[in-house]
Amino acid sequence: MDHVTSVHQQQGVIQLPCLPYTLEITGKAIGEIVAAQQVIPQGTAINIAFLGNENHAQRIHAAKTIRDCGFEPVPIISSRRLLSVEDRDQLLSNLIKEAAPKRFLLVGGDPAQPAGPFQDSLSLLNSKIVESFGIRHVAITGYPEGHPKIDQKELWRCLKWKLDYLRQAECSVEITTQFGFDAQAIVRWIERLRSEGIDTPVRVGIPGPADAAKLLRFAKQFGVVASASIMRRYGLSLANLMRRSVADRYWEDLNALLLKQDLGQVYFHLYPFGGVAESVTWMNEQLRQRSS
Repeated sequence: MDHVTSVHQQQGVIQLPCLPYTLEITGKAIGEIVAAQQVIPQGTAINIAFLGNENHAQRIHAAKTIRDCGFEPVPIISSRRLLSVEDRDQLLSNLIKEAAPKRFLLVGGDPAQPAGPFQDSLSLLNSKIVESFGIRHVAITGYPEGHPKIDQKELWRCLKWKLDYLRQAECSVEITTQFGFDAQAIVRWIERLRSEGIDTPVRVGIPGPADAAKLLRFAKQFGVVASASIMRRYGLSLANLMRRSVADRYWEDLNALLLKQDLGQVYFHLYPFGGVAESVTWMNEQLRQRSS
């Protein structure tokens, strides 16, 4: 799990540096990146959420701001929120023109009914988005604890299809997982990846420090379901709404399991639910202690 510090080439595919962690922001909250830029490691890749209550102008502005601050913008493209092929092309063209992102994260998206022609990220890939825009680096989503609307068999089928497609397109690929609270489920999921010969780098979604009420709200929004035992272990209950130790304990549990075996390239993706500055400061300290 060493930090890859330079771009390298493997089997004809140019690989981006595998940064110790990436993080996420929304267009409306982009000011938090500007305010916290002194504590965010230079060159950090920052995913830009594709929310239904934001527009393309906000997404493009966020990407440009991230680039101007010295970080790497990673636009998330929500297939089911795109209105048309023309809408897709306009968004991608403007993102590339204004912020020159080196990688994109392609997802299906939340709407029950697609707003346009793309049912999911498979159909978006099949529309030749990678080839049309010269995209060389793509991240896709993994669901170690399952998906509320898609069964496990279909999740695995789609994951393998996307990996095969992107490799044939000579794209480097990372898997960014949904955040969760079950460290054992996450490690079992990575073990299965490796046992099936999938050596793709994995970024495990980490919820940053936040009170339990906020974590529960985001868990519901993201479709994350925690068992009763997990809820008790981390104090995720109505009786502990202001408890902020969830991140520390979860981090300890996850790392204890990861360090027991060699699971290849495993990194982290920070969901800064409690605010960017606090979450980044916390993550920097965790990684400092981990490497000491």
